[in-house]
Amino acid sequence: MATFTLTGLLKQVAGRFPLLRAISVSGKFDLTHARLHELVERAAFRLLAAGVKPGDVVALTFPNTVEFVIMFLAVIRVRATAAPLNAAYTLDEFEFYLSDSESKLLLTSKEGNEPAQSAAAKLNIPHAKATLADADSEVTLSLSQFESAPDSLSELLNNPSDVALFLHTSGTTSRPKGVPLTQENLYSSVQNIKSVYKLSESDSTVIVLPLFHVHGLLAGLLSSLGAGASVVLPAAGRFSASTFWSDMNKYNATWYTAVPTIHQIILDRHLSSPEPSYPKLRFIRSCSASLAPSILARLEEAFVAPVLEAYAMTEATHLMASNPLPEEGPHKAGSVGKPIGQEMAILDEHGVEQGANATGEVCIRGPNVTKGYKNNLEADKSAFQFGWFHTGDLGFFDSDGYLHLVGRIKELINRGGEKISPIEVDAVLLSLPDIAQAVAFGVPDDKYGEEINCAVIPREGSNLDGSEVSRFCKKNLAAFKVPKKVFITDSLPKTATGKIQRRIVAEHFLAQISTAKVPKLGA
Repeated sequence: MATFTLTGLLKQVAGRFPLLRAISVSGKFDLTHARLHELVERAAFRLLAAGVKPGDVVALTFPNTVEFVIMFLAVIRVRATAAPLNAAYTLDEFEFYLSDSESKLLLTSKEGNEPAQSAAAKLNIPHAKATLADADSEVTLSLSQFESAPDSLSELLNNPSDVALFLHTSGTTSRPKGVPLTQENLYSSVQNIKSVYKLSESDSTVIVLPLFHVHGLLAGLLSSLGAGASVVLPAAGRFSASTFWSDMNKYNATWYTAVPTIHQIILDRHLSSPEPSYPKLRFIRSCSASLAPSILARLEEAFVAPVLEAYAMTEATHLMASNPLPEEGPHKAGSVGKPIGQEMAILDEHGVEQGANATGEVCIRGPNVTKGYKNNLEADKSAFQFGWFHTGDLGFFDSDGYLHLVGRIKELINRGGEKISPIEVDAVLLSLPDIAQAVAFGVPDDKYGEEINCAVIPREGSNLDGSEVSRFCKKNLAAFKVPKKVFITDSLPKTATGKIQRRIVAEHFLAQISTAKVPKLGA
């Protein structure tokens, strides 16, 4: 096996820690690292026997199950490309993603997925179901097997340049872009995550986030496996607040990673019905959206563990920066920490590097960064300039070298020439104890070009109204940053990974005000 490949790393782990637990399906069975490696090799052999070739794209749409983990690793083992898809997509969405990725095979759980299967049938893509009955069985695949030489798998050597993972960006400003990530990208990212959090074979975590997204896949699953550590897959195949702490306790979890929305759900449950005991955690990690300092403080107080905020994106194979563990330095609320395993610079629009406390675009380069988007020269041209990958995020380094994000360049609110960071307004809103969730966003305005509004979900049992929110904002924000309209709501539109996209929130609430023609907010 070539070095600098995820596949090679996991083979080494299986050799070093053969009898240690790798995966637990909560309440059902455990797999050791050696057993996982064996199951992956056998499933890889079946894929080869079914005609999967190096370079083929294989789409996978599963809940968070052991079958997904095995088949994902088997696909990349045969030098094919894994394209995980959200099981909740509609038929049209599946058709777009299957077609855009040029998938040659669709894999699902034994329950199947009707919209995915219909889309695959329409595109003449074969479909197979994968099932693992228990720890002693093998994965069964409902595929016709061809004759394959028994040594064909051993002859296949994984290469760092193999495209192993194909994902789409969430498309906050445009149609989703296809992001190919190589074995080297995956290997580099896993090593970066392992190093900053000192993950080792004595660590254990419960997978909270969907595995069709880089956060759950890289930070939760693959980095744990690559460290010889263990992961727990919830029995329901997805996050459940009601079983989360019992799983964390039962499997001696030492950490977990989640998006702010899920941290808030866990916190709210703790406040309304606390557990009799909590595990002693080394750290809690937050990523994929901005964590308000007030929420960070409440999490630390509730679960007596440092909360480390990080910064990541699909194009960087997840991790770009993180706050350090306490023994390595302070962690700062409102900052996403220091760059990890890659170069990072703040550039102005001319590509000139900025000094401390000067805001510009966050740019990166390193072995974890994609080489470019799939069949999208226009996107490549704007993303890769001056020798750097441009993230589209505005930020600055403080004098200690910690990165502070100001917002997406295209999400900054321009009110009559005054630029407002919606992240700053979110943080103020979330410091009001009666607010559970909040999002600030820009709306078109005849006088100022753009005006600021916000939507808030009150904490359960509170009688919060818009005027109270406005009064609080006036005390804590400059007048031009105070939201002019406050929407009180019981839900906010989110992406499948728990991200709040301000553009979609803005359109949602603008549509409620008026049935007249609502201007679509531009990219």
